Amino acid sequence: MSKSGVWNLRSSHGLSLFAAGLATLALTACEPQKPVNSAPPEEITAPAPAANPQPDANAKPVERAAPPMITPVALGEFEPGNPVAIAVTGKLSLEDAMLKGDNGASFTTERVALVIGGDQYSAGQTYAQAMMIPAEQQVELRRVLEETPPTQIPANALCGGSRTGFIALAKVDEGGGEIVKLIGLKGTDLPAASATGVELCASTFYIASKAEADKPAEKK
Repeated sequence: MSKSGVWNLRSSHGLSLFAAGLATLALTACEPQKPVNSAPPEEITAPAPAANPQPDANAKPVERAAPPMITPVALGEFEPGNPVAIAVTGKLSLEDAMLKGDNGASFTTERVALVIGGDQYSAGQTYAQAMMIPAEQQVELRRVLEETPPTQIPANALCGGSRTGFIALAKVDEGGGEIVKLIGLKGTDLPAASATGVELCASTFYIASKAEADKPAEKK
């Protein structure tokens, strides 16, 4: 066989193999590509809550801090120190949540703050001015929840015909004795420099009764 015949055979065989390869590539390209992982994802299901959850008997109770206590500036029996005190209460009994006068007047109260004489109960008005006490003097502020006027002369109530909103108390030593200064304020806003409608009703004072004066001083 001539060289040209051998070359033709080889060329024909090579072309056949090339054509077969192209056909294989074409079939492969037309086939859809399968995902690497065709299995459906597993469902993640949270465990169902207990039908009737029971409290843990071994769990320790949650401890919460108690609100700070407001220490009273004065408690006990006090004699009226001026005509205003005689009119509004007479002899005064200061208790934790009550002020009682022997003329029938009474006030159910709650302590709301400890302030000082220099603080303002209304814009430009200080406890020191109204009670004639030092600016650094501690003052106990009570909100009046219920009020009963004097039995015989109701018009002698602390704020007259208006409801008493707050009472402020301060205890000072004057002339060797304990004096309790007291003012009545009308209005519903908490007394402060920004308060509106807070006004002074009356300012008065009381003297510690002999029994109170004879008690030993409390240690601070």
